[in-house]
Amino acid sequence: MSDRFMRLIVFFDLPVKTAEERKIANRFRNALLKDGYQMLQLSVYSRIVRGRDALSKHEKRLIQMLPEKGNVRCLEVTEKQYASMKLLIGTQKPQEQKVNAEQFLLF
Repeated sequence: MSDRFMRLIVFFDLPVKTAEERKIANRFRNALLKDGYQMLQLSVYSRIVRGRDALSKHEKRLIQMLPEKGNVRCLEVTEKQYASMKLLIGTQKPQEQKVNAEQFLLF
């Protein structure tokens, strides 16, 4: 069970009215990208992790990078649950098609 692939999905709504707020929001977004998250859609980012220990580690990292204002939520789902997500309109982004649990095993 500890080797089970999971997804950590981060949803955020940050203030961006001033130049300083935009800078803080971009810093948070870039920190997510640097930590291996991929953008699913605007203000929704996801990353794959292997097991509960890795999930806990990345949740702690997420807490450390939180901005002071705004709303940030995270959701943990299994890779199987994530794979069953339905795209109702639009197309998958290339990065969504690129990384899945089977490809993650190659790393």
